[in-house]
Amino acid sequence: MITMNNNERVILITGASSGIGMTCAQHLHRQGYRVYGTSRRAPAPQDCDGLPSHMPAFPYRMVQMNVDDDQSVQDGVDAVRADAGSIDVLVNCAGFGIAGAIEDTSTEEAHAQLETNFFGTLRVCRAVLPEMRERGSGYIVNISSIGGIIGLPFQGLYSAGKFAIEGLSEALRLEMKPFGVKVVMIEPGDFATGFTASRQRTRGCTAESAYAEACERSLAVMEHDETSGPPPDRIALAVERIINRPNPRLRYPIGPFPEIVAIYLKRIVPHRVFEWGIGKYYKVF
Repeated sequence: MITMNNNERVILITGASSGIGMTCAQHLHRQGYRVYGTSRRAPAPQDCDGLPSHMPAFPYRMVQMNVDDDQSVQDGVDAVRADAGSIDVLVNCAGFGIAGAIEDTSTEEAHAQLETNFFGTLRVCRAVLPEMRERGSGYIVNISSIGGIIGLPFQGLYSAGKFAIEGLSEALRLEMKPFGVKVVMIEPGDFATGFTASRQRTRGCTAESAYAEACERSLAVMEHDETSGPPPDRIALAVERIINRPNPRLRYPIGPFPEIVAIYLKRIVPHRVFEWGIGKYYKVF
């Protein structure tokens, strides 16, 4: 296996205009990697002379990509390949959250949540896999969540998308192992990012809902934990460590100590006990 210098390795990071994606892109850029970030709002390649140069706020290069759209994903990946020659690492960070009781979530809202958080991840994986498979190397790092291990009350559709990423990543890891492509998940807990402010409430999440009081109590706990959490620098450091390991693990949970403990408790304590603890913590009852 040929070892490359950082500045020879090309990293594509979706959702790199904010939050975890931006933190990862900034860190890896400082470490000398060739970083390409994606955003829906970046200038399209055809609107520029070649691939667009970095956007004013970002030191790394930004590429327009809407992960909800097959053609936009393929155009963005093709633009990076045309400019850099290949993609060595994909970090899937693009996503958003919705909040509200499952009963108060329309199928349209559920589709939108899964379209970005799950199918968006799937689209970008599929776009980069042929090259990685043929080359016999590469890393795919999917940002899951502790909410992909523990179903979060009043964020049921967000959890559903992350649970789906868990299953997708497990299967993809097995499929790509013979081809030398490493598939890994990072499972963040609560970190201080723009995710809290950008969370969308479902249209049915109103004062008239039967779940209104419990939903407000639960979201207040979640928002407090998120806004008082550490910055996501640890996630960026984890990505760098992962892509420099020849045999990384499948899962890397990262977050405040009590949240990591909760993951392990789910595996060993009776479900009724664990369920009661989660319900009490999030003030569902």
